[in-house]
Order: sequence, then C-alpha cells, then structure tokens
Amino acid sequence: MGNWFEPAEIGSDAPLRLFLFPHAGSGGAIYRNWGGLLIPDFAQQIVSLPGREKRMGEDAFTEIEPLVDALYEAMLDELDDRPYAFFGHCLGAQLAYRVAVSMRRGGERGPILIGASGWSPEGFQQATYEQSQMPEPDMIEWMKTLGSFPDEVYGDPQVLAMIIPALRADLAVVSTYVDDAAEVDVPLVSYSGKSDPLMSPGAMASWQTRTTEYLGNSEFTGDHFYIDNPDHAVAVTADLTRHLTRRLAVV
Repeated sequence: MGNWFEPAEIGSDAPLRLFLFPHAGSGGAIYRNWGGLLIPDFAQQIVSLPGREKRMGEDAFTEIEPLVDALYEAMLDELDDRPYAFFGHCLGAQLAYRVAVSMRRGGERGPILIGASGWSPEGFQQATYEQSQMPEPDMIEWMKTLGSFPDEVYGDPQVLAMIIPALRADLAVVSTYVDDAAEVDVPLVSYSGKSDPLMSPGAMASWQTRTTEYLGNSEFTGDHFYIDNPDHAVAVTADLTRHLTRRLAVV
C-alpha cells in the first residue's frame, strides 16, 4: 500500500498541517503552484489516492464509503499533535467533508477549518455510474467541456491512458454518494466559479446547514476549474491563509 499523503514525511517546524484533496481523475497537479502561495507556517500534504501517479499500480476505489473509511484510517495514522486543516476541490471537497464527518462521529479531533471549492452538498450535478462508463471519445469531450486538463493532454494517448481510468473510478465513487445531511463542528469556507456548469445558482449556500460556522463563499469568474486561473489561485490561497491564521491563533 502506497503513501496516502505526499510528501510522505514533513518537518515539525510548521505549526499547522494543511491537507489538500485533489479533484476527480487527478493527483496533486492542481496544487502544483501552491507551495509559493501559502505561508511557511502551513505544512502542505497532498492526499494521494490509489490508481494514479505514484500509486498507479494499486486498484482505485469505485465506491465512496470504502474510500472515506480508508482515508479516515490513514488520517488517524498520519496526524500528530499539531492542528490541521482540509482544502479540496470538487471530489476533493466532498472527501474532505466526509472525512471530517467521520472524525466527528469517531470522537476524534477534527480539522480547524475546511476549505471547500467547486462542490456543495446540495445543488451539485452528481455524476452517474453510466457517466463513468462513457466510451473514451465521449469521456474526452466531456472532460473538455469542464476544462479539466490542459489542451495538450488530449493529444497525448499515453497521458490519457493514465488519466481516464482514474477519472472513471472517481466518477463511479461520486455516483455512489448518498447525502445524509451530516453536519461538521468545523468552520467551513467555500469557493466557486460563477459559470460552473455542475453547480446550480446559489448551491454553495447549502453549506450553511452542514457546519456550525459557515464563513461564506467567494465566487470567481470562470467555470468548474476556475481555480486553474493563476490570479484566482492567488486570491483563494490568500483568503484561505487569512482564515487559517485566525483559526490557528485561537487553538
């Protein structure tokens, strides 16, 4: 079994650990520039799921409950005495939320903050199992409509051969999600793209009933992958830093 978190080891100098959850079909590429955007007080670790990147040889999960259970156990093994926080985009936000729910239900120490981007518990267009099984040409066209990956990816068969199986597995994971209206006792802040085709208008407001302290939503120009815009990434990380610094000061 490979490492669930990259890098596998981090120093103890940073007072806060920040776990970054990638979107469906992806590894840590969406956060590749975040190291220079967040302050050194935050030790960043990207959540590494089976079936991609360094864990390519492992079977990917295709159902959400076993995946969340495995993440929960991995998180318990990984945490030290430092406070920690979650940030995720799309599937990453969904997994961050559900792991935090598991922490609460298990009586464990939860994160001091959740940053949720590009996914909401209500008003999000959930993938179906049939979508996960789309023929490859249809899958590629669907990926293009969301702007999931750089244009050069679609002309590289070797890269597609790595991405598409992981994306199929992740869409299958999403298709098995059943909302139970669970609440987390963790402050939560959200971020979204104004023209996201997967989100209904006002969907992010549904977070208000899922957290004991909703810190509001920041909306940016762009679609589902608005966060790939370098200016938006700067704005999101600056806002996240502000919230994390405040939370860190009171723990």
